[in-house]
Amino acid sequence: MAHRTLPELRATAAHVDLVHSLYYLLMHGMFRVFGSVDPLLVMRLPSVAAAAVATAGVTVLGRRLAGPRAGVLAGVLFAVTPQVQRFAQEGRSYALVTACVVWATYLLIRAIRSRSAWAWAGYTVLMLTAGLLHEFAMLALAAHVCAVPRDLRRRWAAAAFVAVAGVAPLALLSTGQSAQVSWIGVDVGGLAWYLGAGTVSVWCARLLLPRPAPYSATGADSRAWRGLPFPGTGDDSREARLVRIALPLAVLPGAILLLASLVHPLFVDRYVLYGIAGQALLVGAVLDRSLRGRRTRKPALAAVALAVLAVSVHSPHLRTPDSRRDDATAIAHAVRQLAAPGDGVLYEPGRRRVWSLTSPQTFTGLHDLASTGTADRSGWLYGTELPASTISSRIRHEQRIVVLSDPEGEPLDESPSEAAKRAALSQGFEECRTLRPHGARVSLYAHRGHC
Repeated sequence: MAHRTLPELRATAAHVDLVHSLYYLLMHGMFRVFGSVDPLLVMRLPSVAAAAVATAGVTVLGRRLAGPRAGVLAGVLFAVTPQVQRFAQEGRSYALVTACVVWATYLLIRAIRSRSAWAWAGYTVLMLTAGLLHEFAMLALAAHVCAVPRDLRRRWAAAAFVAVAGVAPLALLSTGQSAQVSWIGVDVGGLAWYLGAGTVSVWCARLLLPRPAPYSATGADSRAWRGLPFPGTGDDSREARLVRIALPLAVLPGAILLLASLVHPLFVDRYVLYGIAGQALLVGAVLDRSLRGRRTRKPALAAVALAVLAVSVHSPHLRTPDSRRDDATAIAHAVRQLAAPGDGVLYEPGRRRVWSLTSPQTFTGLHDLASTGTADRSGWLYGTELPASTISSRIRHEQRIVVLSDPEGEPLDESPSEAAKRAALSQGFEECRTLRPHGARVSLYAHRGHC
């Protein structure tokens, strides 16, 4: 997408991925400026930089709310969290969204303390940017309102209104592309992480508060929450001030997505990646308190050591192809092993054409039997496919076909074009050889008796 021209990007956004159009524009500019640099480096650099900026923001937030050591601990915990490390590597917008939300939270606290118009303006701009990068960043507003004193609610509401109004046209237009999230089901891993981290966050809040927990449904606990000091309003009860901003940020955005999922599945943990900032702040503050106490210092150090050990085991795996759904480099290598110039190529299903877009030189000399043309000129992510009857006719006239398909166990696409591909191959061809790179099958088919 980043290598498409601006008219091609505009045409594609009219059909799909409108929600990511700002990110595509950013990456388009990156490749224009750094076109001679390794493309993998260019693709990942914004995410790496954003994760570093977000880590700095968490550290500064922790320092302002609970002290220097709590800030450093929170920053370290945030940086080594597996999800943060993953999206610091990937060419996606989630690290950028997280950086915007974290620093918007910091500016909100500054605005509460200083009443500065510049701080409010900065908060508005960052939340608007975060929302334009990904609409679900707006869920952070539900957490932010919990930190705003009553006498400043109107100023916060004005800032939030500007951010929401700026994102609203994008949100309304993108509803026409809602089929793109039809793949979302039950994100078991993400849900387990959210529930586990949310439980830890609530437990940490209990430890930090000398009174009944603010998240209980009882009247006493509700009054306790209302009695918490607001961030930026004083120097006393630092940990209580941290809880007021960190606990809602850790819990509320994910909870709202889960409630929305009762109507339509929408919960994916990366959509609320910024919630990890709230979790890190709470755990960092608890560790800081533990290190101050003689009885709890050793358990706290042991907990930090265990966390570092767990990360040292998991982090290297995140940097291998096996940690991803598929390995496009290995798939291209398999195609080179099986294909000869002039062979046909089929993608089952058609969206797997994305594998060819990462290394187009590998597929030079092979003719796509189902495509109407190049993907970048089609106005769609992976191009458009011919009618089923045309695909069947093309397949029958080929001698050798390289087929790229999902690994075993994946459900079959029952669309007419995909059914036509399978039927035509089964009628006159036999499978000569199959390679199984990570996340795919690459098979060579030939007419019966000609393998």
